[in-house]
Amino acid sequence: MLTPNIDRRGRIARAISGALCLAAAVAMLVFAWPASGAVRWPVALLLAVFGGFQLFEARKSWCVMRACGFRAPM
Repeated sequence: MLTPNIDRRGRIARAISGALCLAAAVAMLVFAWPASGAVRWPVALLLAVFGGFQLFEARKSWCVMRACGFRAPM
């Protein structure tokens, strides 16, 4: 069970960064940047996975880094 460990500001920050990661992944694929598909697809996939995970964290009010014991001021 995921115990909430972030507040409203943390949720907003994760939602924004997750949305930006997803937008960057889509933009990379739509605008074909960089030109090499060998680089573009793995980077876009990683951005999409990280963005989706950040949106999951925002939705559940949970942060994996805080769950591991790292405390960073926001």
